[in-house]
Amino acid sequence: MRYMKTGTGLRVLFAALLVFAGQGVMAEPTGTLELDRYESQVVVLDFWASWCVPCRRSFPWLNAMHEKYSGQGLVIIGVNVDNDPEAAAAFLKDYPAQFQIHYDTGATLAREYGIQGMPSSVVIGRDGEIKETHIGFKMKRQDEYEAAILAALNEGVE
Repeated sequence: MRYMKTGTGLRVLFAALLVFAGQGVMAEPTGTLELDRYESQVVVLDFWASWCVPCRRSFPWLNAMHEKYSGQGLVIIGVNVDNDPEAAAAFLKDYPAQFQIHYDTGATLAREYGIQGMPSSVVIGRDGEIKETHIGFKMKRQDEYEAAILAALNEGVE
């Protein structure tokens, strides 16, 4: 699956807010998430929910990956699937994100990527192709998760 269609780019609809959580900046609901704007970058879509216990462990790790690799072209987008924005906000207060947060209350993006559990991550390479997916977050597999990101960052780079 590519996130970019020839010429136009895939526009994924979702009914919610866009939040840059680490900066506390909220935008008005736009209805779209334009992944084609991240062309030539590695994008990690991390699907999460406020009730997800493993998400509490994954957020600090995602923050570390953002800090370590954002200068190399890594973009992490946390995609929240809660129906209640207040529950998501409470989670983010306890587990702040230094990466972008998007709300997918209608689960449009989650359906697009076939998400079946929380958290789930999709690593999209610089070419727009999905390189890796995984369901869940296990502390003992952090090296594997990071290796997938590194492989995507290094693919096609000379």
